[in-house]
Amino acid sequence: SNSIFIPAFSVLAIAVMVNAVNFTDGKDGLAAGCTIFCSFTFAVFTYLMGHKVFAGYLDLPYISGIEEAVVFAFALCGCCIGFLWHNCHPASMFMGDTGSLALGGAISLLAVLVRQEILMFLVGGVFTMEFASVFIQRYYYKMTGKRVFLCSPIHHHFERLNWQESQIVVRFWILSGIFAMIALGTLKLR
Repeated sequence: SNSIFIPAFSVLAIAVMVNAVNFTDGKDGLAAGCTIFCSFTFAVFTYLMGHKVFAGYLDLPYISGIEEAVVFAFALCGCCIGFLWHNCHPASMFMGDTGSLALGGAISLLAVLVRQEILMFLVGGVFTMEFASVFIQRYYYKMTGKRVFLCSPIHHHFERLNWQESQIVVRFWILSGIFAMIALGTLKLR
């Protein structure tokens, strides 16, 4: 049963994260900024899991050959930094579905490579919040006819509460950093 469950769960996790990043891409730099924290965190995980001594010390599975994923994770991080540098608020160019779906796919790929699909939802906590807000809003409205949030995804809820775009983006970046630090903290909780 495990041989069927694990790939099925991985596919579901990938689909959820890809869509979650797409939901998050609604404000200038929001998805790219949060992806910086996610990709950096997965770069640390891939480095540690590709190093026998560190993996053994931290009780992580050693994954031979995963070192190349470190380069990919840092490249993803660098691409998002470059995107923000040249496209800071107000945006002159929009990422759109093509970019946000690719970012979600890249984050998911890193999580699958290091076998941390569940932890991916903590690493990408902001993305998880965005997806959960859409899910909750949709199904609660179907059941009761009432809304939980003023608008979903949740960054639009805060927009309706008169938060400025830069407030929403920077605060969500801060949350993304906090989620990333918590995820890195789990390295010693195993």
